[in-house]
Amino acid sequence: MKGQEQMTVNTQDMEIVHRAFRRESRLLKELVAAVAPGDTARAKVIADHFRDYRLGLKNHHEGEDELLWPPLLSRVDLEADIVLRMEAQHERIAATLTRLDAAVPAWEATAGAAERDTLVAVLADHQAVLLEHLDDEETTLLPLAAKHCTDEEWASLGDHMLANTPKLTMLTLFGLVLEDANPAERATLLSALPAPVRGIWHLVGRPRYARHIRRVRAA
Repeated sequence: MKGQEQMTVNTQDMEIVHRAFRRESRLLKELVAAVAPGDTARAKVIADHFRDYRLGLKNHHEGEDELLWPPLLSRVDLEADIVLRMEAQHERIAATLTRLDAAVPAWEATAGAAERDTLVAVLADHQAVLLEHLDDEETTLLPLAAKHCTDEEWASLGDHMLANTPKLTMLTLFGLVLEDANPAERATLLSALPAPVRGIWHLVGRPRYARHIRRVRAA
């Protein structure tokens, strides 16, 4: 589309989101590995955090599948292979999440050493596939989206996440995303929120996230 080829949608927010997924996929593996056999209370804390992470990643990818890939495929020609590669990578990530859906509760139930080691191995596989995708998406797909998507289409990704995530989980996910953002990035993310939502974040979300993440990452 000629008019759209001149567009420069700002896709930086996705790179900030990706940092959270990179960090948490690494930390989940390390946190699970550090749990002593039989410590089911600690296992439950980490398993609950995994479920928040898993829902965030699922909704993030489903938003792209439903709202980003179709318009891009309708507007690109030679670069269609990039979009198709993203779709294939999403399928591989989904396959690792399916394995985690079995491994996490099996470990959570007893915090057994064998179940822990199995889970760590599956988390390592998940992390490897995820990092490959995130690196590829930032290098090849985001420039394509910046060129061919409208601001409204890009904003719909965030709307999809909000519509499909429970409010308390959304506060946790927002905290995860803000954690490694620099001051300018944090200001940009917060300014995109309606004023009442910003107020909720400062009054409720931020202290709640601080308590949550201290509990999750306790040594």
